Amino acid sequence: MTATVGTIDPATRLSAARRAADLAALAADPSVDVLVIGGGVTGTGVALDAASRGLRVALVEKHDLAFGTSRWSSKLVHGGLRYLASGAVGIAYESAVERDALIRVIAPHLTRPLPQVVPLLGDVRRRDAALTRVGFLAGDALRLAARTPSSELARSRRISAGEVIAMAPTVRRTGLRGGLLNWDGQLTDDARLTVGIARTAAGHGATILTHCTASQVTGTAATVTDGLTGHSVTVRAKVVINATGVWSGTVDPAISLRPSRGTHLVLRQESFGGLTAGLTVPVPGAFGRYVFALPQPDGRVYVGLTDEEADGPLPDVPTPSDDEIDFLLATVNLALGTPLTREDVVGTFAGLRPLLDSGAGRTADVSRKHAVLTRGDGLVTVVGGKLTTYRRMAEDAVDAALATSGLPAGPCVTTTLPLVGAATRDALRRIDAPERLIRAYGTEASAVVALGATDPALAAPVAAGTEVTGAELVFGAVVEGAITEADLLERRTRLSLIPEVAAAATGAARAALAGQ
Repeated sequence: MTATVGTIDPATRLSAARRAADLAALAADPSVDVLVIGGGVTGTGVALDAASRGLRVALVEKHDLAFGTSRWSSKLVHGGLRYLASGAVGIAYESAVERDALIRVIAPHLTRPLPQVVPLLGDVRRRDAALTRVGFLAGDALRLAARTPSSELARSRRISAGEVIAMAPTVRRTGLRGGLLNWDGQLTDDARLTVGIARTAAGHGATILTHCTASQVTGTAATVTDGLTGHSVTVRAKVVINATGVWSGTVDPAISLRPSRGTHLVLRQESFGGLTAGLTVPVPGAFGRYVFALPQPDGRVYVGLTDEEADGPLPDVPTPSDDEIDFLLATVNLALGTPLTREDVVGTFAGLRPLLDSGAGRTADVSRKHAVLTRGDGLVTVVGGKLTTYRRMAEDAVDAALATSGLPAGPCVTTTLPLVGAATRDALRRIDAPERLIRAYGTEASAVVALGATDPALAAPVAAGTEVTGAELVFGAVVEGAITEADLLERRTRLSLIPEVAAAATGAARAALAGQ
């Protein structure tokens, strides 16, 4: 298998063999500059920021890369429009700036412009439509302030009823008087972004250890236990950074969070007649809040998002409530000619937002601004924020770690540091590979194609109802650090979002791991 991915920089490859070698090396010399706990988008971002500044870094993750909240987002790279509505201009501008860096430099292969259409139906008041249009114009101003060219994200505009129907064929025709069109960024996959960040960090020398638990955490040490063998080692660090998101309080009990649950439904494109834009439906009685139907790769559409208080113990994998499912269906149906039912729902997923407890009345009112907190013993915790601003969160966390530890390091360079697979859009268009693979793997798509060429069985889809091939599963095992079948089915691909497809692909996942 190794020979077939010879075009991939060995320093960026993550695999079971590399994991074992890195664990052995850490046991022989259990000292690093920075120990990062948590393998989500923020934790991997911290590892990349620190490693690219010349620091010796180790990251440990209890489960897998993007196991938690980082794989449960709406897959949007937000420009901050929502935050303008609540007067949070600073957060909105920060989001727009980070969106620009992601779509133009950091991960052009994983991002693309997404049109979002608000159908102006008879029950949408003209006053509300006018206010929405003003909001979109403010979003245009944010795009200009972030210096994102219109060639990347076009300006918002009013569109005709025919244009609305062309993008959202199942929209309700009665009373349709046109629509409002806005553009934002969309990720191919949030989990793939996280894996790309981790691999890029590895390429800069970071040690990435999944399925390893950190315990007895202090500001300068932690016990790291291999979840596969049970072997433990005490790792000494100049500084420890807690990037465990919604689970931050389990590492530092002084951290008080107020998690909220965001739920999505998974439907097939057939239910929407070929949706090509994000269908944006206002929530009645809650101006500025919407439910979105978002077209995805592999013939799926996600409908979301809720914002519900998540009381009680924190589950590893949150589950949507019946009320949330009903709410999402009822709201999106306001804009559809033929209502969707539960029979149209082929899967669901939910994530927990790591919000700091501010005492606000509703979790929807809690600030999405991130915070970096330093404990008396030097433990640095980064919480809050959102996927779009992960890079800025990581930069701020590393800056705080340097301040508390006195470590010498270079300046942050991640605003101009492309991830593995990244290239300009012109360069991506010249790659000889299916567009679907280029959007997921960028310049590495040709290596996935080459894997498929070694065995016809690897070039074929792994199950009915998906285009994912056996070559992608093998690539996930030998290059992207997948250790278990779930790593492959749930995060390197998103086959598990439709359970029957994942079940049919389990044998292929097992074979991919066995072939390492």
